[in-house]
Amino acid sequence: MDHPLRTLFCTLVLWAAGDVAAFDQKPFDVPPNRVLLTLAPTPENPRNSEGAFATLGSGRIIFCYSSYYGGKGEDHGPARIAQIHSDDQGLTWSAPKTIVENEGRCNVMSVSLLRAASGKLHLVYLVKNDWLDCRPYLRTSADDGKTWSAPKLILQAPGYFVANNDRLIQTSKGRLILPVAFHRSRGQDPLSSRSFDARAIALWITSDDDGNTWQESANWWAMPVRSGSGLQEPGVVERADGLLFSWARTDAGFQYGFESKDGGKNWTAPAPSTLASPVSPASIKRIPGSAELLAIYNDHSGRVPFPKGKRSPLVAAISKDGGATWGRHKLLEGDPDGWYCYTAIHFVGDDVLLAYCAGDSAKKTYLNVLRVRRTSLAWLRGE
Repeated sequence: MDHPLRTLFCTLVLWAAGDVAAFDQKPFDVPPNRVLLTLAPTPENPRNSEGAFATLGSGRIIFCYSSYYGGKGEDHGPARIAQIHSDDQGLTWSAPKTIVENEGRCNVMSVSLLRAASGKLHLVYLVKNDWLDCRPYLRTSADDGKTWSAPKLILQAPGYFVANNDRLIQTSKGRLILPVAFHRSRGQDPLSSRSFDARAIALWITSDDDGNTWQESANWWAMPVRSGSGLQEPGVVERADGLLFSWARTDAGFQYGFESKDGGKNWTAPAPSTLASPVSPASIKRIPGSAELLAIYNDHSGRVPFPKGKRSPLVAAISKDGGATWGRHKLLEGDPDGWYCYTAIHFVGDDVLLAYCAGDSAKKTYLNVLRVRRTSLAWLRGE
């Protein structure tokens, strides 16, 4: 039986979001016409998590994600890259198949997919070997994902670099940009987590030749105030005016933001954005054909009730001023025990597909559950 406070929390969240229809459902149920797929863990497949979408020339939508096959789904547990597909705009999905076997001593994970201006598909993912070695690799397909090139290391410097899922972009001028967080070593034992420093610096790596060669940005940034997290898991989006907006999760209560006026070579100093959140990543993309930015994140502003320190609720917001301010906040998930994060965003006509981790902190499933959802842009805009 649900705890009375849990039910009260649900009622408050639904009331704050203005979701009248949801009152007729069980607490925290998602409308059945919105959630399309949930991949729950099994003993053989303890975790399905963060990934990215792409649309093929045939109209088929593919989704590639981290599929763990050992342990309990820990970040350093064994994992492959799996793929599912949909031929009906995301309503139904195929059974998974493996497209990248485990190439690391730990795993491969954190997929980005990008249809480049050249027509090629780019697949970026992390190869994790130990607590001192984690770097992004690139595979490319010239035949719409039927075959992939051999993996190419795109960051030659040694170290532990984190690139989140669904982060690779290409600007209007053709530059590929992958934001990464660098974590320095605190020790020499590659098998000990004590060798890992959680305090990250943010930097950006770019390519002007469709991924053949890569360079680091001219500057990088550390957290400007005392912090145990630093600037973790950065993302980047190109605004309608051509300027770039980047952001990173922190333990300061807000996503911290940066801007670039020269295509990602130089970045302004990090400063708190208006996205109040826990230490959890945000995902942001520009809505096609508009200047609006869509953000999916854990809103801890107080606009809707939220549990302190947890990755809930999951909220969509729209900015009409390049990320300076955010409005049209819409509740997507509100379970206070929910663990909603690592969202992939993919626009399909007048709708958007969202894929995200949707575990439960009380059940300790955290990142182990993957959910795919479809929502109309009209609903997100409040139309």
